[in-house]
Amino acid sequence: MIRGPRPALALLLGVLLDCAGDTSRLTPEQESRFATEGIRRRAANVWFRYTHDAGTRSGGWENRLGSIVVTNQTVLVYKHQKVGIEITATSRRFYEVSRDGARVRIGAGSGASREVWSFEPPDDPVGWTEDIRTVIRLSKSIANP
Repeated sequence: MIRGPRPALALLLGVLLDCAGDTSRLTPEQESRFATEGIRRRAANVWFRYTHDAGTRSGGWENRLGSIVVTNQTVLVYKHQKVGIEITATSRRFYEVSRDGARVRIGAGSGASREVWSFEPPDDPVGWTEDIRTVIRLSKSIANP
């Protein structure tokens, strides 16, 4: 293990660079697709609490800066072009959305593979929850009998 100020400084610099900047950049193809689908909600550079493996020994969480787009057919949580969750009409995974006060929680998967992305939208948490739920209902999620 390397000790001293240099590794710590390098780690801090990496974290700052990773957190800096606009996380909402999409490819031109994605921008075009979302414009065609009709963007209902969009939030750039919001803090998500990403929870994984809840209820297991390897469970944990971390805060991640990212962006979210909700259209009439898609929910996308992402950072630059890296996808956290993408829910579309062909999605088959178990998805659900809930609200706790001003916080919106999007659950994906079940059992040990379950992950949750929660965030505080810039406005109207009830509306965000309803719009995300609409996309989930249009999907092939196993949550839809």
